[in-house]
Parts: sequence; structure tokens; C-alpha cells
Amino acid sequence: MDSRVNKGASAAQATVRHIEDLILEGSLRSGDPLLPEREMALRLDVSRPTLRQGLKILEDKGLIETDAGGTRRIAPLATSLTDPLIELMSTGGRVIDDYLELRGTLEGMAAGLAATRASDIDRQTLTRCVERIEAAHEQADARDEAEADVDLHLAIYEASHNIVLLQIMRALSGMLREGVFHNREKLYSRTEVRDVLRLQHRAIYDAVMAHDPAAAARAAEDHMGYTRRALNEIAAAEARLDISLRRIDGGNIAQRP
Repeated sequence: MDSRVNKGASAAQATVRHIEDLILEGSLRSGDPLLPEREMALRLDVSRPTLRQGLKILEDKGLIETDAGGTRRIAPLATSLTDPLIELMSTGGRVIDDYLELRGTLEGMAAGLAATRASDIDRQTLTRCVERIEAAHEQADARDEAEADVDLHLAIYEASHNIVLLQIMRALSGMLREGVFHNREKLYSRTEVRDVLRLQHRAIYDAVMAHDPAAAARAAEDHMGYTRRALNEIAAAEARLDISLRRIDGGNIAQRP
């Protein structure tokens, strides 16, 4: 088992803490299936009864759940909140704009940290994300490019190696996932916007790879500022079109000759 496990502590509690650490640092993610009990016990160097006891504690805490097929998985975490206010926030257009405003600060911080903290493995992940963006861009595959966009930003948060920043971002992304992703697809449906986003993503990547935190932070903030402005312009254009359409038929409730 990992050296973080305290040998003097209860084996089951030590197992619990080890798995909790993996969840907290983002090594285990929501929905990840866990290994079969026998193999997991071998990997963690504990007995199966000890592992079973630890998993039961984690299940009671709501961190692990068992699906219909009997596979233990990491429970949905930081993906949705049930408070009615959060539900309102997740569907509010104004909140999307406020969310992007906050992202401007968080993205700059994450990119700056990634430029100084990213490991070789992190850099490989970032490279794969950028290569996927480039390939999707060449093929004019707007949806895949939008999905690669999401993966790149998450990879930057992971490369920041700031656990609180990563988990906050995951929680916010989960809360607003549908609305934000829908808006991202609107962005990528416009060729001129896609061209700008591709260059901006490359600028963030290049600065991180060059170990330049100031340039990385600036590139990320510029990217989020542009994204926010572009989405606001798209929303304004759609609102004007809606008004024009309503004027044609009197809002669908007036009698027209």
C-alpha cells in the first residue's frame, strides 16, 4: 500500500484514508469502477476482510456505491447539488455569465500554477488534449473539438496540483455542465470563433510547456474574457432574432390580416 498509509493505525481505517486521499487528489473520479475485491486487496496489500471493512465505511460515507451489476464505483461527487437555489442557478443565463467571469480568475491561477508544477505526465496529457483539438479543428468536427476543449481545461486544473482548486472547478462544472456545454457548442458552430479559440488554447499550452507562469495566466485570462464576450454577443443576437420573429406573428396571440 502507498507509504501514506500509517502502519500504526487500524488497517481498515488506513485503507479508508488511502482511498479518500485518492478521491481528494483526483486520482479516483466520480463513476470510476473499482477493481474486484481480490485484486484490490492484493494491490493495497491488505486482507480481503480488512478491505471489505474499509469499503463498507466508505459506502456509509457516500463515497462508494455498488451498481446493479455488483461493481463498486466511486459515487457521483461534486457533480450535482440538490438545493433548489442551485437548481435555479444551473439554468440561469445570468449565472452562466457570472460563472465565466469567475472562471477568468480561476483559469489564470490554474494555468500559472500548471506552468510551474506540471509533471512530465501532466505535460503528456496536455499535449494529447491539444493534438485532439488540432485534429478536430482540421476535420471541422465542432462537437469533438468542444469536448477536447473541456478535457484541456480540466487537464490544466489537474496540472496545477492544487486540490481545492481542482475540486471546486469540478463541482462548478458539474453544476452547470449542461448549460455551459450547450453554450460551448454554440461557440464552435461559428468558424471564425473556432479559429480564435484554437489559437488561444495553443497559447495557453505553449506558455505552460515553456514554464512561463505569467504568460500562461495571461493567456488563460484572455481566453476566458474572449469566450465570455463571444457568448454574450451570441446571446444578444439570438434575443434580437427572437424579437423579430415575434413581431412577425404578434407573439402568436394577435390577429393579423
